[in-house]
Amino acid sequence: MMRKWRRESILDVYNLLLALVLFVTPWFLARDTTTVDLNLWASSAAIGAVSVAALLAFAWWKEWVNLLLGLWLIASPWLLGFAHTSAMHFSIGIGVVVAFLSVLEIWLVYDKEDELRNPTPPEENRPLLY
Repeated sequence: MMRKWRRESILDVYNLLLALVLFVTPWFLARDTTTVDLNLWASSAAIGAVSVAALLAFAWWKEWVNLLLGLWLIASPWLLGFAHTSAMHFSIGIGVVVAFLSVLEIWLVYDKEDELRNPTPPEENRPLLY
């Protein structure tokens, strides 16, 4: 059976690619502490797992989890004490993109469902307003 892909699924693929970049980031940085490495690895594993799950079966909560993970990546340099390091820039940058992609997917899916609930009439059937 052929599964039909949603138009918004590409955003989950982008999140999965960002998770892969985040996973290899500690090897490209001057490794600060194991806390930083563990944070980046755990965050990337969680983002990757949620993105794969969203690709297999969409659910609203998966996008909200990815949004929270993106916000965690933005806040974690200050909460875990690695502000002003090279890892901070990767964490914040990838966190902003993950959060943005999650919000965009939530908005696109909501907009599509709203359009299905309230379809606009065809041009020829609209009342004239002059």
